[in-house]
Amino acid sequence: MINSIKFPKKFIIKSVNDNINLKKNILDQSKKIIFISKKIFKCLKKGGKIFICGNGGSASDAQHLAAEMMVRLNSNINRKPYPVISLALDVSTLTAISNDYGFSHIYERTFDALAKKKDLLIVISTSGNSENIIKVLKKSRQKKIFSIALLGNKGGLCKNLSDLQFVVPSDDVARIQEVHIFLGHVILNLVEANLLKQ
Repeated sequence: MINSIKFPKKFIIKSVNDNINLKKNILDQSKKIIFISKKIFKCLKKGGKIFICGNGGSASDAQHLAAEMMVRLNSNINRKPYPVISLALDVSTLTAISNDYGFSHIYERTFDALAKKKDLLIVISTSGNSENIIKVLKKSRQKKIFSIALLGNKGGLCKNLSDLQFVVPSDDVARIQEVHIFLGHVILNLVEANLLKQ
């Protein structure tokens, strides 16, 4: 029975090649990566906070990247923590907002409570069409807070609501997420290296 189940090697090869090709696409957007890194660096240097959010796997990526700066990015570098904060704050807050106002408000409401003009917002969305991400981007415009969107596919509605967009040209959610977390690590390493020089 088990021998009849197929795990084709060609699927593995295709997945690896798709991942590599999408990451190579990052080289075409290297100027944008440098600009994003500078925006984050300047925000933190001036005492601002970085807020970051997403849904599902992108929520995990947001928490992952926030932890890298709040705790430690590189195991051989001990430095002060930086205020990079996931908007998926805690279960009590998320469920209270979802219950009282609706799931589409979970990020908008916490962002409105915590963010100031000198802060910065990063959203992560593979589709670019998540309603709660759209609402937090609109709130950032209302508060005149700069926003960066890591997106997939063609960027969705978030593309025109964010101040700066990085779009991974794929409709494969897994491949988009792999590029987003890789991109996040590249950007945060550039930011950290420059913060440590100060």
